[in-house]
Amino acid sequence: MARRESVSDSGSDSEDSSLSDSELQEAFLRGELKPGLNVVLEERAKRRNDAEGLKQCLSEFRQHLAWVERLDVTLGQVVDPVLQSTSNKDAVDPENDFQREMSFYRQAQAAVLEALPRLRKLQVPTRRPDDYFAEMAKSDQQMQKIRQKLKSKQEAMERSEKAKQLRAMRKYGKKVQTEILQRRQKEKKNMLNAVKKYQKGLSDKLDFLDEEQTSSQGNKKGNANQRTKKGPNAKRRYKNQKFGFGGKKKGSKWNTKESFNDVSSFSSKVAHNKGPGKGGKGGKKALNKRPGKRARQKMKSRAR
Repeated sequence: MARRESVSDSGSDSEDSSLSDSELQEAFLRGELKPGLNVVLEERAKRRNDAEGLKQCLSEFRQHLAWVERLDVTLGQVVDPVLQSTSNKDAVDPENDFQREMSFYRQAQAAVLEALPRLRKLQVPTRRPDDYFAEMAKSDQQMQKIRQKLKSKQEAMERSEKAKQLRAMRKYGKKVQTEILQRRQKEKKNMLNAVKKYQKGLSDKLDFLDEEQTSSQGNKKGNANQRTKKGPNAKRRYKNQKFGFGGKKKGSKWNTKESFNDVSSFSSKVAHNKGPGKGGKGGKKALNKRPGKRARQKMKSRAR
């Protein structure tokens, strides 16, 4: 029978809660108990292990079939290969994952060793043939989608790695650039301080100018060495090999010391316009000279 208990939250309800079950039942019948203050507690069913009932149910739906149709193997205690003795069920700690899994493994291995000879005796094949063809569980379209998804993931990872490398290189480049700027600012500041000291008469040395010149010359030499060591690139070498190296074109007609001192091809007649067929002051130019205005007027009057 269900039992009703009073749940009290105030001082007046505490008096009802101290009443016995019979008094509570009578008050419930009279309607004196308010709704919402009572909780009905049902008794839980007792659990019991009905082994006989379970065996009866098993015998009802059990089918008496051959072993090859059932393929069930029931084993007792499994022999431990390390201890060479039967392992006790109580010896395996259920909280120890390794011992529990090893007991499962040994039991499955013993079942396989017992079932395989029986299958071979019944001439049941236990190995898949070499020409066995099984249809894929997933279609080619689904597998193609999976491949594309994996490829896209791989490409995304490669892009992220490249982006990380670029960020690291930019960070390193900025760091080097800031160091160079700081060094230049420091050198400039030291230079200005030395100039001020020299102007004020605190120092009579001009070593800072020599240091600046040597540093600039060193930078120029370093750049020149880099240029000479670098040499032409692959494209330039290929063109030189294909078309040849024509030499310097710009300034090829400029005079040199050797050509200035060489006077073997000098001729005074050619230089002063006195060669054959060239007479008088003007020579060839005199023949082509246009007559003056007065001469042209005289020529016109004579023609009339």
